[in-house]
Amino acid sequence: MREFDYQRVFDVPGAVALLGADPDARFLGGGTNLVDLMKTGVERPARLIDVRELPLDRVEPTREGGLRIGATVTNSDLAAHPDVRRRYPALAQAVLAGASGQLRNMATVGGNLLQRTRCGYFTDLAQPCNKRVPGSGCPAVEGEHHNHAILGASAHCVATHPSDMGVALAAFDAVVSYETADGAGELALADFYLPVGDTPHRETALPPGALITGVTLPPSPIAAVSRYRKVRERASYAFAIGSLAAALDVQDGVVREVRLAFGAVASRPWRAREAERALTGRPASAEAFAAAADAELSAAEVLQHNGYKVPLLRNLVVAVLTELTEEAAR
Repeated sequence: MREFDYQRVFDVPGAVALLGADPDARFLGGGTNLVDLMKTGVERPARLIDVRELPLDRVEPTREGGLRIGATVTNSDLAAHPDVRRRYPALAQAVLAGASGQLRNMATVGGNLLQRTRCGYFTDLAQPCNKRVPGSGCPAVEGEHHNHAILGASAHCVATHPSDMGVALAAFDAVVSYETADGAGELALADFYLPVGDTPHRETALPPGALITGVTLPPSPIAAVSRYRKVRERASYAFAIGSLAAALDVQDGVVREVRLAFGAVASRPWRAREAERALTGRPASAEAFAAAADAELSAAEVLQHNGYKVPLLRNLVVAVLTELTEEAAR
């Protein structure tokens, strides 16, 4: 057991100052990912800075008509919040699909965004991994990769991001707020996760020493007609092998607006913008839905054992958009 210090903080400036004074420290929210990685030796912080008592635990409407979600809001509270369930139902569904009730009671919004891949090579210190030890290699490319990336990967890393919540946030153009010693800042979720390239160990665009303080969802009428669908290898709680957050606005049988984001296919929640462009202004039909999915998935680069994700995502798009179309027609 490696010894580490523990300190609880009660204000944001104090939390940021503590991390600035100790670069080997880590912020601790619910600990549902960080503590696991500490047990395996992947993470070895010298100090844990417990942020759960910070005043960041509320979901509140914004003046523009969106929602502001504090970084320490638990997944359970987020999924149960009436404004989330009514105005962004795919987000509530994604959170409920993500883990057991016990984990949702502990896990926080900020921590969910920062959770690290569940790739077996990453969590096994006996194996090389470019994400853990830059330059050591990516054995998943030739090894066990049936649940690895088909979009946006590189020869240096084919791991996927495990978040369900992040997929729904990506579909609704969420913005991440943070605080540093130099002041506050924001990152659109589309810019929050860095491309894999040849630096897979650099996962987010957060500045050094930054503390996530919240996530803002802009007003989005289409989000009220949304759904999250997750496919996993067992009925009990498990990480996705493919997932979809979708929202649809159909007028007179034509798609006026659509939002699509894929999960378990890339190192980040994947906004399917090619599919959205291909579908906007087209008839709301199974054929058009399939063609839009194909437009997005034409860029897929599959490995020996993960090619099944292409038809899986295609079928998800068709099924979920058909359901939303039928629902709107009632």
